[in-house]
Amino acid sequence: MKRIELEIIALSHSVTQSHSFAVVLGEVGGTRRLPIVIGGFEAQAIAVALDNMRPSRPLTHDLMKTICDTFNVELDMVHISKLQDGIFYSNLICHSGEQQIEIDSRTSDALALAVRFNCPIYVEESILAEAGVEADANEEDTDELERQIDSLTDAPAPAATGSNYSSMSDEELGNQLNLAIDNEDYEMAARIRDEMNKRK
Repeated sequence: MKRIELEIIALSHSVTQSHSFAVVLGEVGGTRRLPIVIGGFEAQAIAVALDNMRPSRPLTHDLMKTICDTFNVELDMVHISKLQDGIFYSNLICHSGEQQIEIDSRTSDALALAVRFNCPIYVEESILAEAGVEADANEEDTDELERQIDSLTDAPAPAATGSNYSSMSDEELGNQLNLAIDNEDYEMAARIRDEMNKRK
């Protein structure tokens, strides 16, 4: 079976459903996108790693990576292997010494670990053909990207989430971001990060 490499291109959250998030994976060298609905905790874990945030205490996925590093287990790749009843199934392909290990994982956890190990993410071609969505490969406009993500996830536009931060200066946003991380409020940190990214 043919496997397609993916990369994380966006993380979106719903305004009306505070625990509803989606990670959007993009086809490397292609135009298809694969939206996957994930939980708030996993969305925060992915956002923290993507933005190189440094929590005062290790998150669960950071702990898992530390354990793997301690016992010389390397994550080689994440394989999204099955789509059944709207649920994506994934495997962690690891090795320890000469031994290769395949571990069943929730896709959200697998993606949070993939970011930390900087390992590739693959999906079966049949899954991408079934659940993927074509997108404009040249689309770089942030607002348009957010609208596309919203249409994929049936979530309302996230613009309102930054309303509390839109009037703050860059320095104030940075201070609020540090405070949110210190308080381990990663959902707030993700919203602040979204506002900061819009200004770039």
